[in-house]
Amino acid sequence: MKKRLLVVLAALLMVLPFASVRAQEPLVIGLLTDLSGALTIYGIELEQGFKLGLLYAAGIDPADYNNDINAALADLKIAGRPVVIEVRDNRSDPDTGASQARDLIEQSGAEILVGAPSSGVTLGLQQVALDNDVILFVAPGASPAITTTNFNVNSFRVCRNTTQDSLALASFATEGLGKKWVILAADYDFGRSSATTFTNVLSAYGVEFVQDPIFAPLETTDFTPYLQQVMDSGAEALLPIWAGDTSVALFQQIAELGVNTKLNVVGAFNSNDIVKASDPSTIGNVSWIVYHYSFPQTAANDWLVEKHLAVYNDVPDLFTECGFATGQALFTSVTATEGDTLPEALIPALEGLIFEGPKGVYGIRPSDHQALVPMYIARLVNLDDPDQKFYELVGEVSAINAAPPCNLPNAPERCELDADFNAAFAEATASE
Repeated sequence: MKKRLLVVLAALLMVLPFASVRAQEPLVIGLLTDLSGALTIYGIELEQGFKLGLLYAAGIDPADYNNDINAALADLKIAGRPVVIEVRDNRSDPDTGASQARDLIEQSGAEILVGAPSSGVTLGLQQVALDNDVILFVAPGASPAITTTNFNVNSFRVCRNTTQDSLALASFATEGLGKKWVILAADYDFGRSSATTFTNVLSAYGVEFVQDPIFAPLETTDFTPYLQQVMDSGAEALLPIWAGDTSVALFQQIAELGVNTKLNVVGAFNSNDIVKASDPSTIGNVSWIVYHYSFPQTAANDWLVEKHLAVYNDVPDLFTECGFATGQALFTSVTATEGDTLPEALIPALEGLIFEGPKGVYGIRPSDHQALVPMYIARLVNLDDPDQKFYELVGEVSAINAAPPCNLPNAPERCELDADFNAAFAEATASE
């Protein structure tokens, strides 16, 4: 396809091939994040991790620049092309995100988009990327819809989605937690699609949901009426599906109202600052977690932790790993295409890509462009460790065991693309 495209360009435009024409042109990457909205904490993690991931893949050490991340990035090149990262704050507003994405492409010349923390924003970005013929790296929006019902070939997710969360949870869901559950979820795409996913997956493992999920706006600060519904439901376990800063208020009120004395609360472990603000009654809880810097024993994670501390004076957090791995995949794929960012070149370079990231071996399925990654089960043991080592590792759920099924209602035939990848990925992870 790429050769045919170059022939057409040469014939119609009488120009040199892409790599020759644009070898020295800056590669503009549009990073769409949240730096002032409900998901700010995740937006900062995304930006910091993404920049470090690019540097790691390029072999650039921030220490050589006195740990000035901007100075290090100024020397970053991919396939000989200087890199410019244009950051936009969408405050997790879908309309703002879509408008910024179009502006980045049309006015700033962005050839690749990365983002966003909000799944609602990301669903809009997918269409903008498709309409403008650019690749979108999804990070860290976790709605399963992004790589199922809303899938398009221009979107790639190097991070996990909440189906993988649910499969990690299923490994211990009915062990002493009770079989009657209720869900309290944030009322936007992430919460609604995740509630559906958790219901379907956990039901297959013997969990009984006593009623339909209870939904509350993401901006909620008084959870009393929703938690009263939870206590009146007759459930033995509560599964909160929440994100962002209001998580602190939610879990504080769970403790204040005594919900956690009447039901087992099985919420995902969150970013470090949110965990530190938790009620002490949560100590001893066991749950799944996407990433904690103290768990993986890999060269990439060692580098990430060391450089993150040096550059940002803090340890990597929940979604720093997601941004980092996305930076690695972007660098690797654009290097493979010799700087060509057109979907016709990048899609084959990304489909089936297997690489070593912070959590171990990552693999991007050719079918739905969903990455397979390990997950963790942890026990909260304290809230005040000075190095933010709040957990003990209970177990790791392998990338294969946490792999979501390929579910492409609009293109089911694509699931057949994974046969060779599955064999290669199994071989790559066998030695872990």
